[in-house]
Amino acid sequence: MDYVKLGRTGLDVSRLCLGCMSYGLPSRGTHPWSLDDEASRPFIKQALDHGINFFDTANVYSDGTSEEIVGRALKDFAKRDEIVLATKVHGRMHGGPNGAGLSRKAIMSEIDHSLRRLGTDYVDLYQIHRWDYTTPIEETMEALHDVVRAGKARYIGASSMYAWQFSKALHVAERNGWTRFVTMQNYVNLLYREEEREMLPLCESEGIGVIPWSPLARGRLTRDWNTESARSETDEFGRTLYAHTEDADRQIVERVSEIAKERGVPRAQVALAWVLQKKPITSPIVGATKLHHLDDAVAALSLTLSDEEIRKLEELYVPHAVTGFK
Repeated sequence: MDYVKLGRTGLDVSRLCLGCMSYGLPSRGTHPWSLDDEASRPFIKQALDHGINFFDTANVYSDGTSEEIVGRALKDFAKRDEIVLATKVHGRMHGGPNGAGLSRKAIMSEIDHSLRRLGTDYVDLYQIHRWDYTTPIEETMEALHDVVRAGKARYIGASSMYAWQFSKALHVAERNGWTRFVTMQNYVNLLYREEEREMLPLCESEGIGVIPWSPLARGRLTRDWNTESARSETDEFGRTLYAHTEDADRQIVERVSEIAKERGVPRAQVALAWVLQKKPITSPIVGATKLHHLDDAVAALSLTLSDEEIRKLEELYVPHAVTGFK
């Protein structure tokens, strides 16, 4: 396993991050395809065995049970100081007017709930899951700064939003001497490259660590176009991501298949290798519901695509409507 600095911080993270949205009670939340406690543990153990030290979850995943399952497994399999644990805040966690969002009240309440579920005194990376249009960014950034000052988080990060929003948040933090975002968890893969226009150049300029979600386009890049999975059959959000560009996207999936056959490797390795070679990406967040998913992800670290292969993968792309922010 390779390790790199997370943006301009001194924190070393594995070149792959295990995304833990797949781990949680299927009966809770909106992920009926998720794996329960017993079924999740082999994946977390295998990730650690591969040298992955970076784990990402969120309070909203499976109504908090993802944090509980991940926290228990990591406590059993690893030393706390050896792992980098990330979670997120924004989504609705209870009824009422203050049950979601990025107000000071919500952040101060939810960090404590997340720490309790994770079974730890601190998280290494605390991220805002989405932009909150109803709360001033100044209130959010000051609250996050206070979370860090209280020792409940080591660093803070953000997830999918417009580049102008992220730039504004960075400016507000600098202007007030508050803790600055060090990461951007955005949506980047061969089927959705809109982040290359503004967000990725901004992150490179500002020294932000980029940890993209869904680098395999929710598995679409790993199988024939019309093949369904247990997740895709119930993933309503995923269906909206590619609803209007199916013809072009299908051609890209076929091109991935062609290069994978020429290389003699699974398609997942080709698609992930492309993400890993894209600047300034630090550590793609990979999901795994089958053990070979992790093996393929690690193998992609050793696969270097040629300039010609990259050209072939990229030339079929057509502009997509901006998405992934909700």
